Amino acid sequence: MRLAMAQLVSTPDRDANLARCLRAVDEAAAAGADLVTFPEVVLDRFFPYQRCTDDATRAATRALAESVPGPITDQLAAKAKAHGVVIVFNLYEVDAEGRLFDSSPVIDADGSLLGTTRMVHITDYEGFHEQDYYDPGDRGAPVFDTQAGKIGVAICYDRHYPEYMRALALGGAELVVIPQAGASGEWPEGLFEAEVRTAAFQNGYFAALSNRVGVEQTLTFAGESFAVDPDGRVLARGKELEEDLVLVDLDLGQAHTSTGRRLFLRDRRPELYADWLGAKSSS
Repeated sequence: MRLAMAQLVSTPDRDANLARCLRAVDEAAAAGADLVTFPEVVLDRFFPYQRCTDDATRAATRALAESVPGPITDQLAAKAKAHGVVIVFNLYEVDAEGRLFDSSPVIDADGSLLGTTRMVHITDYEGFHEQDYYDPGDRGAPVFDTQAGKIGVAICYDRHYPEYMRALALGGAELVVIPQAGASGEWPEGLFEAEVRTAAFQNGYFAALSNRVGVEQTLTFAGESFAVDPDGRVLARGKELEEDLVLVDLDLGQAHTSTGRRLFLRDRRPELYADWLGAKSSS
């Protein structure tokens, strides 16, 4: 399976951003891609960099939210069907009840919307005031059986949670896609890749992180999208601080013979874990 990670700058021009995403699908398909992935909230500048403390900011940001399915996913679905490629996107979603989510629609190669992953863990710290904008996801940790393979999605902050990354493995994921908004200097040197490499090794799947890139307000997004195999080896890496279309060939069958599947998942003791973890708080 050939994966294409579109590493894009998000400008203030939303229509232009969408057009560039659609062109990226064209370019990826022309290069033989079976799956195209995108960074977090790629249609817009990264609005959670500031607190949402007034009605004007709240209204302006809410106006960016899209329904799923809706006009954006309809255009993506048409591209997916035209090229016979799977697309994992990410956008700001509003549901019928008015709740707001950081969401990744997964569109199969025939243009069908298989479902949507919603970010579960919502953070708040300097530059990432996401609790002001997102409701916690209510879809669990779904795995989608696409024409490219069995794909799970861990949206940005969710990748920090071993429980979530393990749940995707237990759901049968062969590849975990990570839409990301990762800033330069946000974490200690090397940790950006290290935790994803470790999760892939422990859980026996491929992982592909698609990161934003460019200077926005108070943050500089690093790019450096990457893909790793089930042994935790980096297979491909995008450019630093530049747009890129990162292509890599994955043999998803390796997930089924990986150390994570053969040993770590086999030897789990789930009957013990609820007592250890279920009733304990962060304190």
